[in-house]
Amino acid sequence: MCNMERTNDSTLTEFVLLGLSAHPKLQTVFFVLVLLMYQMILLGNGVLISVIIFDSHLHTPMYFFLCNLSFLDICYTSSSVPLILDNFLTVRKRVSFSGCMVQMFLSFAMGATECVLLGMMALDRYVAICYPLRYPVIMTKNTYVPMAAGSWVIGLVDSVVQTSLAMQLPFCANNVINHFVCEILAILKLACADISINVISMAGSNLIVLVIPLLVISISYIFIVTTILRIPSTEGKCKAFSTCSAHLTVVIIFYGTIFFMYAKPKPKSSVGANNQDIIEALISLFYGVMTPMLNPLIYSLRNKDVKAVVKNMLGRRNSDGI
Repeated sequence: MCNMERTNDSTLTEFVLLGLSAHPKLQTVFFVLVLLMYQMILLGNGVLISVIIFDSHLHTPMYFFLCNLSFLDICYTSSSVPLILDNFLTVRKRVSFSGCMVQMFLSFAMGATECVLLGMMALDRYVAICYPLRYPVIMTKNTYVPMAAGSWVIGLVDSVVQTSLAMQLPFCANNVINHFVCEILAILKLACADISINVISMAGSNLIVLVIPLLVISISYIFIVTTILRIPSTEGKCKAFSTCSAHLTVVIIFYGTIFFMYAKPKPKSSVGANNQDIIEALISLFYGVMTPMLNPLIYSLRNKDVKAVVKNMLGRRNSDGI
């Protein structure tokens, strides 16, 4: 299983996804859990997109960004979850080199796009809270559509660069990926050549799609909190905070999981390293499935407009049924 299959020109033809191969009983449990979560992701984000599209009252910049976020979550999970489910079920846990690169490209692109999009959403909330009277003038369609489109372009271009660099690396030690999917850091560990260019490129990528959006989010919320504290009435403060609490909750979950996944110290022993690889894979699974599942729930429970529209839709269905 660990032997690498090569063609006549010594190019790698496939990878082996290790996943939870050493824990067959857990594979069945995780298959059921991930399948249920994936169905909830498709349902929750699909309903949220439908509500935003079909209700004219929600045709605002904030809900336009939210619609993009929900569609992004569907694309992100759909790029990896089918492979994860297949990995849990099949004995031959293999994926072709080209299939692995395509999956890695899509997952990386969607993840990078979401980072940038969350920063754009923070700017939208900053303008809405700090400049409420000028908000309709500033956040016009000519402003928020390019902001969302720019997020997608940055994510896709970043993924093209990282995937292209990874595809040029030689893999000559083994082809076993200690992960559920073709995750870029797990792929780079298998390379038997100097990956300094990849490391530098990833550092630049992290600066553009992680650090800068996080700085934008942090600075935006510093101004937002300052503005909210200046509102004299308690009711006014609660109303202002409620418009951005859902976004702030999603940001904390999203970035919190990323930093927990990559900021942990590396163990020195090989046994500890193997155990940590499994833990990192499980955390990555949580990041890839749990967060997109929670996003529509957070925005539905914390947003009065969405809750009102959903209640109206359910009320109409009940009345039609009667």
